[in-house]
Amino acid sequence: MRKLNKSILLLTIAITPIFSVNAQTTEKSVPFFLDGEAQIVPAFEDSKKWIRHDLWVETEFDTDGDGKLDRMHVAVTRPYQTDTEGLKLPIIYVSSPYFAGVAPDVDGVMWDVKHELGQPAKERAHPEVVRTGERPIISNSHIKKWVPRGYIVVHSSSPGTGLSQGSPTVGGDNESLAPKAVIDWLCGRIPGYASIDANKKVDAFWSTGKVGMTGTSYNGTIPLAAATTGVEGLEAIIPIAPNTSYYHYYRSNGLVRSPGGYLGEDIDVLYDFIHSGEESKRAYNNANVRDIEMKNGMDRITGDYNEFWAGRDYLNDMAPMKAALLMSHGFNDWNVMPEHSYRIYKAAKDKGLPSQIFYHQNGHGGPPPMKMMNRWFTRYLHGVENGVENDARAWIVRENDKRENPTPYKEYPNPKSADVTLYLTSGAPTKGTLNSEKTKHQGTEKIIDNYSFTGGSLAQAESTTHRLIYLTPTLTKDIHISGTTRVTVNMSCNKPKANLSVWLVSLPWNKKRKSKITDNIITRGWADPQNHSSITKGEPLEARKFYEVTFDLMPDDQIIPKGQQIGLMIFSSDKEFTLWPKPGTELTINLDSTTLNLPIVGGVEAFNSALK
Repeated sequence: MRKLNKSILLLTIAITPIFSVNAQTTEKSVPFFLDGEAQIVPAFEDSKKWIRHDLWVETEFDTDGDGKLDRMHVAVTRPYQTDTEGLKLPIIYVSSPYFAGVAPDVDGVMWDVKHELGQPAKERAHPEVVRTGERPIISNSHIKKWVPRGYIVVHSSSPGTGLSQGSPTVGGDNESLAPKAVIDWLCGRIPGYASIDANKKVDAFWSTGKVGMTGTSYNGTIPLAAATTGVEGLEAIIPIAPNTSYYHYYRSNGLVRSPGGYLGEDIDVLYDFIHSGEESKRAYNNANVRDIEMKNGMDRITGDYNEFWAGRDYLNDMAPMKAALLMSHGFNDWNVMPEHSYRIYKAAKDKGLPSQIFYHQNGHGGPPPMKMMNRWFTRYLHGVENGVENDARAWIVRENDKRENPTPYKEYPNPKSADVTLYLTSGAPTKGTLNSEKTKHQGTEKIIDNYSFTGGSLAQAESTTHRLIYLTPTLTKDIHISGTTRVTVNMSCNKPKANLSVWLVSLPWNKKRKSKITDNIITRGWADPQNHSSITKGEPLEARKFYEVTFDLMPDDQIIPKGQQIGLMIFSSDKEFTLWPKPGTELTINLDSTTLNLPIVGGVEAFNSALK
């Protein structure tokens, strides 16, 4: 009987935006649900009646050296009915280091990438951030989307930014514990304070204690950071293009690599970019965090994975995580690359957490369709049994479809995908071939490194000594790639150190496309051959000795249309991503021991069928 009554109550709330307590009371506004989604409630729409206020929440850390626990600045936007009618609502919470402004783009702020591998670069400039924004508003993001649908939206500035105390650490423990403290406040476990340095308390009396988090890029990293603390009350997160490991953002398999579009950026550059907190604390923060912890830990000389980077890799911290996870990413995001979401999604799925992943074919950012986000938060914050946990696990926006119309799949990678091993036949300096059958005794071919040429120009070149490229025959049928491509390069070098870059491309090149994102790049990856045995410890290469370097390219799900050729391109320095050593380093590739494992829906049969 208790279950039946609960069902009747849910149904009543789902079909009407208001209810009467009894004949003598005034009708009260409540959330309204239809088809498992929270609907806009007219009584919540009038932004002029929204209550907006700010406060500070005390954390468990002191990162600015003043001997006092750091307090985070928090802003709240809620319907007026939370005051006048005693309405309690769940929370959509967004935290960011960007809300108070960022450093100006000045000459010399990025690290100079033009130097020999293993050698230090010249010192760079350190710009200062001028804080922007006025109380009580931290940000207006997400309020128009969620407040009318029966949520309270909360914003906070991350440590050392805006009016939040402390220091940025760019992935350090305080950036996980700061949102945890805010959630503890929202759930009534700790007090908030009306000012940054006084003890007048502010309670979240309007909160149901159910919190969801979302955001894009760094703002999408913080929900994951909070979730890894296992904090009670954080029920669901929707990270969009999150940075889930700062090593994977600034390094690749032992190689020092820039994020796409930000050549020369490193973790200390990002620190300077966001450090908008109290000016009186910046000197201490700079000296201790940037100039000691980061300088000693980030290691631009070797690019090895060390304790500093391990402490900023959220995959290592997932044991306590309980929140339901909906990930979103673009397969052509060469800033925060798609591996970031997949590695966390896979770990969450393996833990048995409710998990879904949404991938589109564009670049950085891009949330799931509103319907998906709405269903996710409705289920886990409002508790409406809409069956979202039984939906498809993976949603892929196909190449010519709109983002609002993704194709559902049982899983990502596609369950019908299987690795196909492809082998190389010689062809330098023009083009070799890529086949599923191995042709013996292909010998070796050479690359002469020269950072002056972009990867795109090398892929289109008819003949060049600065790359090797191997092509399949022209496809007679579409081929569906789904999953993570792995390459094994057997190579030697005439120097102790070299860059190694690999692109998987589709030719002929589409020169008419106006977008910055080219559909000719299927996926790509980078590695330091010195780390052929271990990502944590590189070793100098012996001249002319061959080493086997195996690494993954970025995960992808793409349909290569008939009429194209799939090409494996191997080169050394990538002008858009790697350091720029002096041209002339020689890499020799042993074709007989170099392979490409390509995840193809339908496996080798589908591959061979597409070549007939």
